[in-house]
Amino acid sequence: MDASMSRVGGAHRQHGQSTVEFLVLALVLLPLFLIVPLLGKQLDIAQTAASASRYVAFEGVVHHGSSLQSWKSDAELADEVRRRFFSTSTAPVKSAERVGDFAEHRNPLWTDHRGEPLLPVFDTHVDATSRREALTQPLGAVFASGMGLDANTLYTGAVRIALADVAGLAPFDALGLSIERHTTLLVDPWSASGPAAVRAALRRGPWNITGPFPFGALELFAAPLKLIPRVLDGARLPDIGRVDPEFVPEDRIR
Repeated sequence: MDASMSRVGGAHRQHGQSTVEFLVLALVLLPLFLIVPLLGKQLDIAQTAASASRYVAFEGVVHHGSSLQSWKSDAELADEVRRRFFSTSTAPVKSAERVGDFAEHRNPLWTDHRGEPLLPVFDTHVDATSRREALTQPLGAVFASGMGLDANTLYTGAVRIALADVAGLAPFDALGLSIERHTTLLVDPWSASGPAAVRAALRRGPWNITGPFPFGALELFAAPLKLIPRVLDGARLPDIGRVDPEFVPEDRIR
């Protein structure tokens, strides 16, 4: 009888130990179960911010100062980004359309474990800016100025996201997490209307003083060589200074 009661008591103690171990493990794993989906949602928002920055940069290229349409303001770009990238995927694309801070305009996946939105106020949590900068690379700047090209050819789109803190989930309750993504495009603003335009851009001025290539100096240096008779049969002196975009060398058309 005593041995039987001892075995029963031991079984109860083992059962109680398993329950305690399960509760301790659950307390450890519960924050992990909440954090992993939250990290996935934040990464999704970061990827969306990268796509939105590309949109802002390309819009800057299309609507720059010399285009038929005027440059879009940062406020207009921010409104378009909020509506087209950070609201629900079924939102229609409309002009002068603003996104609202209510459930119908929100991405249903971007919420915390309590169902609270990670972007509660679009105007303060999503921002977009664009800027146009000059090319500072030395060699490129020299050629651009020599050919009379516009040096302001760098278009940058930036999107900044301020994620809301998640109450009751450390350290996300006071993290103040922000995400910023940039996209920069180098645009060539020059297009030639024909061979004459190419020739004029490469040979600016009678002595090519302002052009990118020293054709004038090379022509002066090579002028005496033209007085030398041909020594080798079929030999031809280099035609220095010739700019002919439509010329094809003979060895390429045989």
